[in-house]
Amino acid sequence: MNYKVKPAFTRIFITLVIMSLLLLTTACSADTGSETEGKLKVTTTIGMIADVVKQVGGAHVQVTGLMKSGVDPHLYKASQGDVKKLEQAQIIFYNGLHLEGKMIEIFEKMGSEKPTIAVSRNIPEKQLRGWEGGEASHDPHIWFNVKHWISATEVIRDELSKADPAHAADYKNQAAAYMNQLEELDQYAKKQIASIPENQRVLVTAHDAFGYFGDAYGIKVMGLQGISTASEYGSKDVTDLREFLVSNKIKAVFVESSVPKRSIEAVIQGAKKQGHDIKIGGELFSDAMGKDGTTEGTYIGMVRHNVDTIVKALK
Repeated sequence: MNYKVKPAFTRIFITLVIMSLLLLTTACSADTGSETEGKLKVTTTIGMIADVVKQVGGAHVQVTGLMKSGVDPHLYKASQGDVKKLEQAQIIFYNGLHLEGKMIEIFEKMGSEKPTIAVSRNIPEKQLRGWEGGEASHDPHIWFNVKHWISATEVIRDELSKADPAHAADYKNQAAAYMNQLEELDQYAKKQIASIPENQRVLVTAHDAFGYFGDAYGIKVMGLQGISTASEYGSKDVTDLREFLVSNKIKAVFVESSVPKRSIEAVIQGAKKQGHDIKIGGELFSDAMGKDGTTEGTYIGMVRHNVDTIVKALK
């Protein structure tokens, strides 16, 4: 027996389905809005800064980071989408010292409209490393000295408090707790690097990003490229580094997550032809952290990973 569905019933059914979908969409939109409503909108450049803002700001901030895992900030150019994120922010944090060299004009423009803060601003000039031949006069990789990153945390704390005084007490308390963790990290790095035999305490990487790390924790640092990955290296650079490694019997070099491996591989092959085998001691995080959701996707996790990788390879 065939049953025909009456047109009126069909219209009622379709109407009910459409109303249900509209109610569901509205509910989802309301939930999304409630999660960010009233929060201070912050946009940052490198992931290390975004992580500190999250630690200090907690539930009171909505953080948007422009540069993700594996991104080289020296070469980074802001997209139209990035400019929009900067325009929508209430406060902007960047590293400074020409790390984000291709974004300087954008920061200058934004600085006339809203707080646009270099987290490196309070580090005394005498504590900054020089940079010969670069556009700027100082090495921008300040996060590799944990003490300098404590200074950056203080800048972020103070600027968040200024922008959102109603939650200043929370920012102060959360910053204090985080800086205690950074103090522990600083001591951990010193102790672990000191456990490497002194004659093997040499850190060789693709570019010279670890100078502050070397100064702070007592390890000689050598990079094939200069402080910026925008600088070129030549055959003489490869030869000089290879000769040093062979003559000092250095047993490991390191690659970086944000820099191509080919430069370091050329050094390894050159040493091998001279009868000295050098291994890749592991991958270090230099200008970018690990992926979101991983331990290395946090500043503290990134530094610990680097320290442990270096010690394991050189000890």
